Amino acid sequence: MTLASAVRSSWHEFLAAFEGLRPELYRYCRHLTRSPWDAEDLAQDVLARAFVTLGKLGTAPPNPRAWLFRVASNAWIDRQRRPQRVPEPEPGAQVDPRATREAAGTLIARLAPQERAAVVLKDVFDLPIEDIAEALSTTPNAVKAALHRGRGKLADQPLAEERVPTPAALDAFVEAFDQHDLGALTALLLDTATVEVVGVTTEYGKQGRIGWGMMFGSERLAESVGVEARYVQGARATPPRREIRVHRGEPIVLAWYAHADGEYVRAIDRVELDGDRIARIRNYFFTPDVLAEVCAELAVPFRSNGYLFSLEGC
Repeated sequence: MTLASAVRSSWHEFLAAFEGLRPELYRYCRHLTRSPWDAEDLAQDVLARAFVTLGKLGTAPPNPRAWLFRVASNAWIDRQRRPQRVPEPEPGAQVDPRATREAAGTLIARLAPQERAAVVLKDVFDLPIEDIAEALSTTPNAVKAALHRGRGKLADQPLAEERVPTPAALDAFVEAFDQHDLGALTALLLDTATVEVVGVTTEYGKQGRIGWGMMFGSERLAESVGVEARYVQGARATPPRREIRVHRGEPIVLAWYAHADGEYVRAIDRVELDGDRIARIRNYFFTPDVLAEVCAELAVPFRSNGYLFSLEGC
């Protein structure tokens, strides 16, 4: 077994062991961040940190849930300590609601990181003060003070709808899928493009392996290859169609998969452009929490693929 294979196998075992905690981890990250995409990015970072940390521990943590929250809290606070490129608004200046709040129920963006984490852990997850103090590496009295300050800064501002033009390259991206033209899709990519199935695999350049899976992977899905059988749910081998929708001011691409009882979204693509070429594609397929939230906001039906690339049948 190669080193890469050994690491991948250990990583898969780790993800399987913590699969039951993934919904809570995402929910915690979602309350800390300002969008489902940021929440998934933070959750993936937390899992990577936890995997490395676990390899250094003498024994497994006795309370995996509290331990994962601690890793998440540290990762979140570390991020917030980095220099911020967005300046604070001048007093009395008009503030775009999206700059301070990205979804209903989220804490305002200017809440201090430790205050935000304390409020979420207490008011959303109902953790005891002592457990919160452990998760935040502080004292119970400091947690109580953070809760008092944080609760006084909560805000609930409605989002403003935005209409944005669809770039021509994004139209070409969807057209390539509708025509089942892998060559046309590959031609849209920069030589330095990054194509990623979030949380599973990444490739660089124009290799086309992930692009093929995005375009024709429904054949394997219908046979429960790469996805656990319980998630197939009548999926057909027909290649999925793509549709551009605007979500929170950002054009995204929904992948509609054919099923015995109709069409359902099973993946979302976020595409970053550089002029008329594609610099990055992020395919949200094994991210059921993101799919659930975004599809609910867009009022479209979806079906989950689970969190893990299944090795059975591969």
